[in-house]
Amino acid sequence: MARRPLPRILSTGSAQLTRSRELARTAADNATDVLHPLITITRGLRRLASAGRRRWVDTPKDRRGPLLFLVASLVLLVALVPYGPLLAAVALMAVAAWQGRDRSPSAPGAADEARVQRLQSLYDALVPYFSAAGDPAPLYAHGGDWAQALTSYEFDDSGRVRHLLIRYPAYFTDGEPEARARIEHLLAAKAGRGREYLFDWDEEGNQLTVTALAPLPTDIAAQRFVTAPGETVLGFTDPSEVQRTLPLTHGEEHRDAPPVVWRTGPRSTEPHLLAVGQPGSGTSTLLRSIALQVLQHGDVVIVDGGGTGEYACLTGRDGVLAVECGLTGVLASLEWAATETERRLIAVNRARQAGHPPPDDTKRPLWLLLDRPTAFTHLAAADGRKDPQALLQVPLRHGRAVNVTVVVADQFDSADALSDAVRQYTRARAVLGPATAEQLKAVLGAPPHTTPLPAVPAGRGYARLGTGAVHRLQVPATPDPYDDDARDAHRQAVLDLLPPKTTPADGETVPDPVPEPGLTKAAAPEAAVSEPS
Repeated sequence: MARRPLPRILSTGSAQLTRSRELARTAADNATDVLHPLITITRGLRRLASAGRRRWVDTPKDRRGPLLFLVASLVLLVALVPYGPLLAAVALMAVAAWQGRDRSPSAPGAADEARVQRLQSLYDALVPYFSAAGDPAPLYAHGGDWAQALTSYEFDDSGRVRHLLIRYPAYFTDGEPEARARIEHLLAAKAGRGREYLFDWDEEGNQLTVTALAPLPTDIAAQRFVTAPGETVLGFTDPSEVQRTLPLTHGEEHRDAPPVVWRTGPRSTEPHLLAVGQPGSGTSTLLRSIALQVLQHGDVVIVDGGGTGEYACLTGRDGVLAVECGLTGVLASLEWAATETERRLIAVNRARQAGHPPPDDTKRPLWLLLDRPTAFTHLAAADGRKDPQALLQVPLRHGRAVNVTVVVADQFDSADALSDAVRQYTRARAVLGPATAEQLKAVLGAPPHTTPLPAVPAGRGYARLGTGAVHRLQVPATPDPYDDDARDAHRQAVLDLLPPKTTPADGETVPDPVPEPGLTKAAAPEAAVSEPS
Protein backbone atom coordinates (compact mmCIF):
# COMPACT_ATOMS: atom_id res chain seq x y z
CA MET A 1 0.00 0.00 0.00
CA ALA A 2 1.56 3.30 -1.10
CA ARG A 3 2.06 6.06 1.48
CA ARG A 4 -0.02 9.19 1.04
CA PRO A 5 2.19 12.29 0.74
CA LEU A 6 2.12 14.88 3.55
CA PRO A 7 0.26 18.13 3.00
CA ARG A 8 2.39 20.84 1.41
CA ILE A 9 1.95 23.23 4.32
CA LEU A 10 3.44 20.68 6.74
CA SER A 11 6.38 19.76 4.56
CA THR A 12 7.43 23.31 3.70
CA GLY A 13 6.28 25.21 6.83
CA SER A 14 9.53 24.95 8.74
CA ALA A 15 11.57 26.19 5.78
CA GLN A 16 9.29 29.16 5.27
CA LEU A 17 9.38 30.00 8.97
CA THR A 18 13.18 29.95 8.96
CA ARG A 19 13.29 32.11 5.84
CA SER A 20 10.86 34.59 7.44
CA ARG A 21 13.00 34.87 10.53
CA GLU A 22 16.08 35.57 8.45
CA LEU A 23 14.25 38.24 6.48
CA ALA A 24 12.99 39.90 9.67
CA ARG A 25 16.45 39.82 11.22
CA THR A 26 18.00 41.29 8.09
CA ALA A 27 15.36 44.04 7.97
CA ALA A 28 15.95 44.85 11.63
CA ASP A 29 19.71 45.05 11.09
CA ASN A 30 19.27 47.31 8.06
CA ALA A 31 16.85 49.55 9.99
CA THR A 32 19.33 49.77 12.84
CA ASP A 33 22.12 50.75 10.46
CA VAL A 34 19.96 53.38 8.81
CA LEU A 35 18.65 54.81 12.08
CA HIS A 36 21.97 54.54 13.95
CA PRO A 37 22.77 58.30 13.67
CA LEU A 38 19.30 59.18 14.94
CA ILE A 39 19.62 56.72 17.82
CA THR A 40 23.06 58.12 18.71
CA ILE A 41 21.83 61.74 18.68
CA THR A 42 18.77 60.84 20.75
CA ARG A 43 20.94 59.09 23.32
CA GLY A 44 23.26 62.09 23.44
CA LEU A 45 20.37 64.52 23.95
CA ARG A 46 19.12 62.40 26.80
CA ARG A 47 22.56 62.39 28.44
CA LEU A 48 22.87 66.16 28.01
CA ALA A 49 19.46 66.67 29.57
CA SER A 50 20.44 64.46 32.52
CA ALA A 51 23.70 66.36 32.97
CA GLY A 52 21.85 69.68 32.90
CA ARG A 53 19.37 68.45 35.46
CA ARG A 54 22.15 67.29 37.78
CA ARG A 55 23.91 70.64 37.40
CA TRP A 56 20.68 72.46 38.27
CA VAL A 57 20.13 70.30 41.36
CA ASP A 58 23.76 70.76 42.52
CA THR A 59 23.59 74.54 42.09
CA PRO A 60 22.80 76.33 45.38
CA LYS A 61 19.50 78.14 45.46
CA ASP A 62 21.16 81.54 45.83
CA ARG A 63 22.99 81.02 42.52
CA ARG A 64 20.10 79.73 40.43
CA GLY A 65 18.82 83.21 39.59
CA PRO A 66 22.11 84.42 38.04
CA LEU A 67 22.42 81.09 36.21
CA LEU A 68 18.95 81.49 34.65
CA PHE A 69 19.81 85.06 33.66
CA LEU A 70 23.03 83.89 31.98
CA VAL A 71 21.21 81.14 30.03
CA ALA A 72 18.48 83.56 28.92
CA SER A 73 21.12 86.05 27.77
CA LEU A 74 22.88 83.38 25.70
CA VAL A 75 19.60 82.29 24.10
CA LEU A 76 18.75 85.91 23.21
CA LEU A 77 22.23 86.46 21.78
CA VAL A 78 21.98 83.35 19.60
CA ALA A 79 18.53 84.41 18.38
CA LEU A 80 19.81 87.86 17.32
CA VAL A 81 22.93 86.65 15.51
CA PRO A 82 22.41 85.94 11.76
CA TYR A 83 22.01 82.20 11.22
CA GLY A 84 22.40 81.85 14.96
CA PRO A 85 19.58 79.33 15.58
CA LEU A 86 20.77 77.18 12.67
CA LEU A 87 24.38 77.17 13.86
CA ALA A 88 23.25 76.47 17.43
CA ALA A 89 21.15 73.51 16.24
CA VAL A 90 24.08 72.11 14.26
CA ALA A 91 26.41 72.51 17.24
CA LEU A 92 23.86 70.88 19.53
CA MET A 93 23.52 67.90 17.18
CA ALA A 94 27.30 67.54 17.01
CA VAL A 95 27.67 67.61 20.78
CA ALA A 96 24.76 65.17 21.16
CA ALA A 97 26.34 62.81 18.62
CA TRP A 98 29.62 62.90 20.57
CA GLN A 99 27.90 62.35 23.92
CA GLY A 100 25.68 59.61 22.52
CA ARG A 101 28.51 57.44 21.20
CA ASP A 102 28.66 53.87 22.42
CA ARG A 103 30.58 53.73 25.72
CA SER A 104 29.82 50.17 26.67
CA PRO A 105 32.73 48.37 28.30
CA SER A 106 34.84 46.12 26.20
CA ALA A 107 33.96 42.49 25.87
CA PRO A 108 35.25 40.16 28.55
CA GLY A 109 37.53 38.49 26.05
CA ALA A 110 39.28 41.79 25.30
CA ALA A 111 39.71 42.78 28.94
CA ASP A 112 42.95 42.33 30.76
CA GLU A 113 43.34 38.87 32.20
CA ALA A 114 44.11 40.15 35.72
CA ARG A 115 41.00 42.34 35.73
CA VAL A 116 38.81 39.51 34.50
CA GLN A 117 40.18 37.28 37.22
CA ARG A 118 39.46 39.97 39.84
CA LEU A 119 35.87 40.35 38.62
CA GLN A 120 35.39 36.60 38.59
CA SER A 121 36.72 36.43 42.15
CA LEU A 122 34.22 39.09 43.24
CA TYR A 123 31.40 37.18 41.54
CA ASP A 124 32.36 33.87 43.16
CA ALA A 125 32.55 35.51 46.59
CA LEU A 126 28.99 36.90 46.20
CA VAL A 127 27.47 33.57 45.13
CA PRO A 128 26.75 32.25 48.69
CA TYR A 129 24.93 35.51 49.58
CA PHE A 130 22.97 36.15 46.36
CA SER A 131 21.88 32.62 45.49
CA ALA A 132 19.02 30.38 46.60
CA ALA A 133 18.40 26.66 46.10
CA GLY A 134 14.92 27.10 44.59
CA ASP A 135 15.81 29.83 42.07
CA PRO A 136 14.82 28.51 38.57
CA ALA A 137 17.07 31.03 36.76
CA PRO A 138 19.84 31.95 39.19
CA LEU A 139 21.78 35.12 38.53
CA TYR A 140 24.54 33.88 40.84
CA ALA A 141 25.69 30.28 40.60
CA HIS A 142 28.94 28.42 41.08
CA GLY A 143 30.81 28.59 37.81
CA GLY A 144 28.38 31.18 36.40
CA ASP A 145 29.06 34.15 34.14
CA TRP A 146 30.04 37.30 36.02
CA ALA A 147 29.19 39.60 33.07
CA GLN A 148 25.45 39.30 33.75
CA ALA A 149 25.79 40.36 37.41
CA LEU A 150 28.65 42.91 37.23
CA THR A 151 27.23 45.08 34.48
CA SER A 152 29.53 48.11 34.79
CA TYR A 153 33.04 48.40 36.15
CA GLU A 154 36.06 50.70 36.15
CA PHE A 155 39.64 50.17 37.31
CA ASP A 156 42.26 52.61 38.50
CA ASP A 157 45.88 52.76 37.38
CA SER A 158 46.92 50.17 39.94
CA GLY A 159 44.45 47.62 38.60
CA ARG A 160 42.02 47.79 41.51
CA VAL A 161 38.29 48.32 41.19
CA ARG A 162 37.30 51.99 41.26
CA HIS A 163 33.62 51.74 40.30
CA LEU A 164 31.33 48.72 40.18
CA LEU A 165 27.63 48.21 39.45
CA ILE A 166 26.27 44.96 40.86
CA ARG A 167 22.89 43.41 40.10
CA TYR A 168 21.40 41.16 42.74
CA PRO A 169 18.20 39.06 42.91
CA ALA A 170 15.00 40.58 44.22
CA TYR A 171 14.71 38.10 47.07
CA PHE A 172 17.88 39.38 48.75
CA THR A 173 17.02 41.10 52.04
CA ASP A 174 18.51 44.48 51.16
CA GLY A 175 16.31 46.19 53.74
CA GLU A 176 18.11 44.54 56.68
CA PRO A 177 21.21 46.38 57.94
CA GLU A 178 22.90 43.13 58.91
CA ALA A 179 22.58 41.71 55.40
CA ARG A 180 23.89 44.91 53.89
CA ALA A 181 26.82 45.02 56.30
CA ARG A 182 27.90 41.51 55.31
CA ILE A 183 27.96 42.41 51.63
CA GLU A 184 29.77 45.72 52.24
CA HIS A 185 32.42 44.05 54.40
CA LEU A 186 32.97 41.37 51.77
CA LEU A 187 33.28 43.83 48.90
CA ALA A 188 35.64 46.09 50.85
CA ALA A 189 37.92 43.12 51.48
CA LYS A 190 37.81 41.74 47.93
CA ALA A 191 38.00 45.04 46.04
CA GLY A 192 41.11 46.18 47.92
CA ARG A 193 41.79 47.12 51.52
CA GLY A 194 43.07 50.49 52.66
CA ARG A 195 40.43 52.52 50.78
CA GLU A 196 37.00 53.86 51.66
CA TYR A 197 34.07 52.65 49.59
CA LEU A 198 30.70 54.31 49.13
CA PHE A 199 27.79 51.86 48.85
CA ASP A 200 24.63 53.11 47.14
CA TRP A 201 21.78 50.59 47.43
CA ASP A 202 18.95 50.87 44.89
CA GLU A 203 16.21 48.70 46.42
CA GLU A 204 13.76 49.36 43.59
CA GLY A 205 16.16 48.40 40.82
CA ASN A 206 17.98 45.67 42.80
CA GLN A 207 21.34 47.24 42.09
CA LEU A 208 24.33 48.12 44.27
CA THR A 209 26.84 50.78 43.21
CA VAL A 210 30.29 50.56 44.78
CA THR A 211 32.62 53.57 44.44
CA ALA A 212 36.14 53.91 45.81
CA LEU A 213 36.36 57.36 47.42
CA ALA A 214 39.40 59.57 47.19
CA PRO A 215 41.00 60.58 50.52
CA LEU A 216 39.81 63.87 51.96
CA PRO A 217 42.40 66.69 51.83
CA THR A 218 44.43 67.11 55.01
CA ASP A 219 46.26 70.29 53.97
CA ILE A 220 43.41 72.73 54.73
CA ALA A 221 44.68 75.02 57.48
CA ALA A 222 42.67 77.11 59.92
CA GLN A 223 41.47 80.37 58.39
CA ARG A 224 38.58 82.83 58.31
CA PHE A 225 35.76 80.93 56.67
CA VAL A 226 33.03 82.77 54.78
CA THR A 227 30.11 81.97 57.07
CA ALA A 228 27.22 83.84 58.64
CA PRO A 229 26.95 84.45 62.41
CA GLY A 230 25.74 81.27 64.04
CA GLU A 231 27.43 79.01 61.47
CA THR A 232 30.46 76.96 62.44
CA VAL A 233 32.55 74.86 60.05
CA LEU A 234 33.28 71.48 61.60
CA GLY A 235 35.35 70.33 58.64
CA PHE A 236 35.15 69.36 54.99
CA THR A 237 33.55 66.40 53.23
CA ASP A 238 32.88 64.93 49.77
CA PRO A 239 31.52 67.21 47.01
CA SER A 240 28.55 64.91 46.41
CA GLU A 241 27.34 65.10 50.02
CA VAL A 242 26.56 68.83 50.37
CA GLN A 243 25.32 71.54 48.01
CA ARG A 244 27.62 74.30 49.22
CA THR A 245 31.27 75.21 48.86
CA LEU A 246 33.51 77.68 50.67
CA PRO A 247 36.41 79.62 49.14
CA LEU A 248 39.68 78.62 50.77
CA THR A 249 43.26 79.81 50.60
CA HIS A 250 46.21 77.45 50.68
CA GLY A 251 49.31 79.59 50.47
CA GLU A 252 48.90 81.42 47.18
CA GLU A 253 46.40 78.88 45.87
CA HIS A 254 42.65 79.50 45.97
CA ARG A 255 40.09 76.72 45.76
CA ASP A 256 36.58 75.77 46.84
CA ALA A 257 35.78 72.92 49.22
CA PRO A 258 32.46 71.46 50.45
CA PRO A 259 32.06 72.10 54.20
CA VAL A 260 30.09 70.49 57.01
CA VAL A 261 28.39 73.54 58.53
CA TRP A 262 26.86 73.36 62.01
CA ARG A 263 24.22 75.99 62.76
CA THR A 264 23.57 77.11 66.33
CA GLY A 265 21.32 79.68 67.92
CA PRO A 266 17.68 79.95 69.04
CA ARG A 267 16.35 78.33 65.85
CA SER A 268 18.82 75.49 65.69
CA THR A 269 17.61 71.91 66.07
CA GLU A 270 21.11 70.72 67.04
CA PRO A 271 22.25 73.36 69.56
CA HIS A 272 25.01 71.30 71.24
CA LEU A 273 27.81 69.04 69.99
CA LEU A 274 29.45 65.84 71.24
CA ALA A 275 32.75 64.67 69.72
CA VAL A 276 34.23 61.29 70.60
CA GLY A 277 37.49 59.72 69.46
CA GLN A 278 40.60 57.81 70.34
CA PRO A 279 43.68 59.48 71.88
CA GLY A 280 45.38 61.54 69.22
CA SER A 281 42.39 61.46 66.90
CA GLY A 282 41.98 65.25 66.74
CA THR A 283 39.17 66.08 69.17
CA SER A 284 41.28 68.86 70.72
CA THR A 285 42.00 70.13 67.22
CA LEU A 286 38.26 70.31 66.57
CA LEU A 287 37.70 72.31 69.76
CA ARG A 288 40.50 74.74 68.88
CA SER A 289 39.03 75.19 65.41
CA ILE A 290 35.60 75.92 66.87
CA ALA A 291 37.06 78.32 69.43
CA LEU A 292 38.90 80.36 66.78
CA GLN A 293 35.70 80.67 64.74
CA VAL A 294 33.28 81.59 67.53
CA LEU A 295 35.61 84.16 69.10
CA GLN A 296 34.71 86.49 66.23
CA HIS A 297 31.19 86.99 67.61
CA GLY A 298 31.05 85.48 71.12
CA ASP A 299 32.70 84.54 74.42
CA VAL A 300 34.30 81.22 75.30
CA VAL A 301 34.86 79.24 78.49
CA ILE A 302 37.31 76.37 78.04
CA VAL A 303 37.68 73.35 80.31
CA ASP A 304 40.83 71.30 79.70
CA GLY A 305 40.45 67.89 81.29
CA GLY A 306 43.59 66.54 79.66
CA GLY A 307 45.82 68.98 81.53
CA THR A 308 48.36 69.06 78.69
CA GLY A 309 48.13 72.78 77.92
CA GLU A 310 46.45 72.32 74.54
CA TYR A 311 44.62 75.64 74.96
CA ALA A 312 47.36 77.75 76.57
CA CYS A 313 47.48 79.90 73.43
CA LEU A 314 43.96 81.16 74.22
CA THR A 315 44.67 82.23 77.78
CA GLY A 316 44.17 85.95 78.30
CA ARG A 317 42.75 86.59 74.84
CA ASP A 318 39.79 88.84 74.09
CA GLY A 319 36.58 86.87 74.43
CA VAL A 320 38.16 83.99 76.35
CA LEU A 321 36.57 84.22 79.79
CA ALA A 322 38.50 81.34 81.32
CA VAL A 323 40.78 78.40 80.49
CA GLU A 324 40.49 76.00 83.43
CA CYS A 325 42.44 72.81 84.02
CA GLY A 326 41.88 72.39 87.79
CA LEU A 327 38.85 71.01 89.57
CA THR A 328 38.22 74.14 91.66
CA GLY A 329 38.38 76.48 88.68
CA VAL A 330 36.23 74.16 86.56
CA LEU A 331 33.50 74.04 89.20
CA ALA A 332 33.56 77.81 89.62
CA SER A 333 33.44 78.48 85.85
CA LEU A 334 30.63 76.00 85.16
CA GLU A 335 28.64 77.25 88.13
CA TRP A 336 28.97 80.78 86.77
CA ALA A 337 27.87 79.54 83.32
CA ALA A 338 24.76 77.91 84.81
CA THR A 339 23.96 81.11 86.74
CA GLU A 340 24.54 83.21 83.61
CA THR A 341 22.17 80.97 81.64
CA GLU A 342 19.47 81.42 84.28
CA ARG A 343 20.04 85.18 84.31
CA ARG A 344 19.64 85.36 80.57
CA LEU A 345 16.48 83.28 80.70
CA ILE A 346 14.94 85.60 83.28
CA ALA A 347 15.95 88.73 81.36
CA VAL A 348 14.55 87.39 78.08
CA ASN A 349 11.33 86.28 79.75
CA ARG A 350 10.79 89.70 81.34
CA ALA A 351 11.47 91.46 78.05
CA ARG A 352 8.97 89.28 76.21
CA GLN A 353 6.30 89.82 78.82
CA ALA A 354 6.81 93.56 78.50
CA GLY A 355 6.73 93.39 74.71
CA HIS A 356 10.37 94.45 74.30
CA PRO A 357 13.17 92.80 72.33
CA PRO A 358 15.68 90.69 74.26
CA PRO A 359 18.39 92.71 76.02
CA ASP A 360 21.70 93.13 74.25
CA ASP A 361 23.61 91.29 76.99
CA THR A 362 21.64 88.12 76.18
CA LYS A 363 22.35 88.17 72.45
CA ARG A 364 26.13 87.68 72.53
CA PRO A 365 26.83 83.95 72.15
CA LEU A 366 28.42 82.11 75.05
CA TRP A 367 30.30 78.89 74.28
CA LEU A 368 31.31 76.22 76.79
CA LEU A 369 34.06 74.02 75.33
CA LEU A 370 34.84 71.00 77.49
CA ASP A 371 37.71 68.67 76.60
CA ARG A 372 37.51 65.36 78.53
CA PRO A 373 35.17 66.48 81.35
CA THR A 374 34.98 62.89 82.60
CA ALA A 375 38.47 63.31 84.06
CA PHE A 376 37.04 65.76 86.61
CA THR A 377 34.17 63.38 87.36
CA HIS A 378 36.60 60.91 88.92
CA LEU A 379 38.46 63.68 90.77
CA ALA A 380 35.25 65.14 92.16
CA ALA A 381 34.04 61.72 93.31
CA ALA A 382 37.36 61.06 95.07
CA ASP A 383 37.25 64.50 96.72
CA GLY A 384 33.57 64.26 97.68
CA ARG A 385 32.58 67.26 95.54
CA LYS A 386 29.90 67.87 92.92
CA ASP A 387 30.33 66.38 89.49
CA PRO A 388 31.09 69.21 87.01
CA GLN A 389 28.82 67.55 84.47
CA ALA A 390 25.85 68.15 86.77
CA LEU A 391 26.36 71.89 86.27
CA LEU A 392 25.88 71.46 82.52
CA GLN A 393 22.24 70.46 82.78
CA VAL A 394 20.88 74.03 82.75
CA PRO A 395 23.05 75.21 79.77
CA LEU A 396 22.26 72.02 77.86
CA ARG A 397 18.53 72.13 78.46
CA HIS A 398 17.86 75.88 78.20
CA GLY A 399 20.97 77.29 76.52
CA ARG A 400 19.58 77.32 72.99
CA ALA A 401 17.00 80.01 73.79
CA VAL A 402 19.67 82.41 75.17
CA ASN A 403 22.62 81.70 72.80
CA VAL A 404 24.52 79.37 75.12
CA THR A 405 26.19 76.46 73.32
CA VAL A 406 27.95 73.46 74.85
CA VAL A 407 30.61 71.41 73.04
CA VAL A 408 31.89 68.26 74.75
CA ALA A 409 34.84 66.19 73.51
CA ASP A 410 35.87 62.92 75.12
CA GLN A 411 37.42 59.54 74.41
CA PHE A 412 35.84 56.17 73.79
CA ASP A 413 37.35 54.58 76.89
CA SER A 414 35.64 57.11 79.17
CA ALA A 415 32.47 57.76 77.16
CA ASP A 416 30.45 55.64 79.60
CA ALA A 417 31.09 58.27 82.29
CA LEU A 418 29.28 61.00 80.32
CA SER A 419 26.13 62.16 82.06
CA ASP A 420 22.64 61.51 80.73
CA ALA A 421 22.13 65.21 80.05
CA VAL A 422 25.18 65.30 77.79
CA ARG A 423 23.99 62.25 75.88
CA GLN A 424 20.43 63.51 75.55
CA TYR A 425 20.92 67.13 74.49
CA THR A 426 23.96 66.85 72.19
CA ARG A 427 22.17 66.16 68.92
CA ALA A 428 25.14 67.12 66.75
CA ARG A 429 27.69 64.31 66.85
CA ALA A 430 31.19 63.71 65.52
CA VAL A 431 33.48 60.68 65.70
CA LEU A 432 37.18 61.17 64.93
CA GLY A 433 39.91 58.63 64.44
CA PRO A 434 39.63 54.88 63.84
CA ALA A 435 36.39 53.34 65.07
CA THR A 436 34.41 50.19 64.48
CA ALA A 437 31.00 50.13 62.85
CA GLU A 438 29.40 49.42 66.24
CA GLN A 439 31.09 52.43 67.84
CA LEU A 440 30.05 54.69 64.98
CA LYS A 441 26.45 53.57 65.18
CA ALA A 442 26.40 53.97 68.99
CA VAL A 443 27.59 57.59 68.83
CA LEU A 444 26.07 58.80 65.57
CA GLY A 445 22.82 56.84 65.81
CA ALA A 446 23.19 55.48 62.26
CA PRO A 447 25.93 53.62 60.39
CA PRO A 448 27.90 55.50 57.72
CA HIS A 449 27.51 54.66 54.05
CA THR A 450 31.24 54.12 53.74
CA THR A 451 33.60 51.54 55.21
CA PRO A 452 35.67 52.86 58.15
CA LEU A 453 39.43 52.46 57.91
CA PRO A 454 41.68 51.05 60.65
CA ALA A 455 44.19 53.90 60.29
CA VAL A 456 43.29 57.50 59.43
CA PRO A 457 45.06 60.87 59.80
CA ALA A 458 44.32 63.13 62.74
CA GLY A 459 41.07 65.03 62.41
CA ARG A 460 39.53 62.45 60.09
CA GLY A 461 36.15 60.93 60.98
CA TYR A 462 32.39 61.23 60.55
CA ALA A 463 29.79 63.83 61.51
CA ARG A 464 26.01 63.77 61.75
CA LEU A 465 23.80 66.74 62.54
CA GLY A 466 20.60 65.60 64.20
CA THR A 467 18.78 63.06 62.06
CA GLY A 468 20.60 64.02 58.87
CA ALA A 469 22.98 61.96 56.81
CA VAL A 470 26.35 60.76 58.05
CA HIS A 471 29.13 62.72 56.34
CA ARG A 472 32.80 62.01 56.07
CA LEU A 473 34.70 64.72 57.93
CA GLN A 474 38.19 66.17 57.87
CA VAL A 475 38.82 68.84 60.51
CA PRO A 476 40.99 71.80 59.39
CA ALA A 477 44.55 71.59 60.62
CA THR A 478 44.46 73.67 63.83
CA PRO A 479 47.46 72.57 65.92
CA ASP A 480 48.68 74.06 69.16
CA PRO A 481 50.87 76.97 67.97
CA TYR A 482 53.27 76.29 70.82
CA ASP A 483 53.84 72.71 69.60
CA ASP A 484 57.22 72.55 67.87
CA ASP A 485 56.32 69.28 66.13
CA ALA A 486 53.53 70.90 64.10
CA ARG A 487 54.09 72.34 60.65
CA ASP A 488 55.23 75.94 60.66
CA ALA A 489 52.58 77.02 58.15
CA HIS A 490 49.76 75.56 60.25
CA ARG A 491 51.15 77.04 63.48
CA GLN A 492 51.43 80.47 61.88
CA ALA A 493 47.87 80.21 60.57
CA VAL A 494 46.61 79.64 64.13
CA LEU A 495 48.70 82.50 65.50
CA ASP A 496 47.25 84.84 62.89
CA LEU A 497 43.71 83.96 64.00
CA LEU A 498 44.28 84.44 67.74
CA PRO A 499 42.51 87.48 69.21
CA PRO A 500 44.68 90.15 70.85
CA LYS A 501 45.53 89.97 74.50
CA THR A 502 42.92 91.31 76.90
CA THR A 503 43.62 94.87 78.10
CA PRO A 504 43.18 95.43 81.86
CA ALA A 505 40.18 97.50 82.92
CA ASP A 506 42.35 100.36 84.23
CA GLY A 507 44.32 100.49 81.01
CA GLU A 508 47.64 99.83 82.76
CA THR A 509 50.11 97.20 81.69
CA VAL A 510 52.29 95.13 83.97
CA PRO A 511 55.95 95.57 82.97
CA ASP A 512 58.21 92.58 82.81
CA PRO A 513 60.63 92.39 85.79
CA VAL A 514 64.12 93.58 84.91
CA PRO A 515 66.82 91.45 86.53
CA GLU A 516 69.41 93.34 88.57
CA PRO A 517 73.10 92.91 87.86
CA GLY A 518 74.41 89.73 89.36
CA LEU A 519 71.01 88.00 89.42
CA THR A 520 70.17 85.09 87.22
CA LYS A 521 66.94 84.87 85.23
CA ALA A 522 65.56 82.33 87.64
CA ALA A 523 66.21 84.55 90.65
CA ALA A 524 64.80 87.70 89.03
CA PRO A 525 61.12 86.97 89.78
CA GLU A 526 61.94 86.28 93.44
CA ALA A 527 63.75 89.62 93.69
CA ALA A 528 60.84 91.42 92.08
CA VAL A 529 58.45 89.91 94.60
CA SER A 530 60.59 90.60 97.65
CA GLU A 531 61.39 94.19 96.71
CA PRO A 532 58.11 95.79 97.84
CA SER A 533 58.36 94.26 101.26
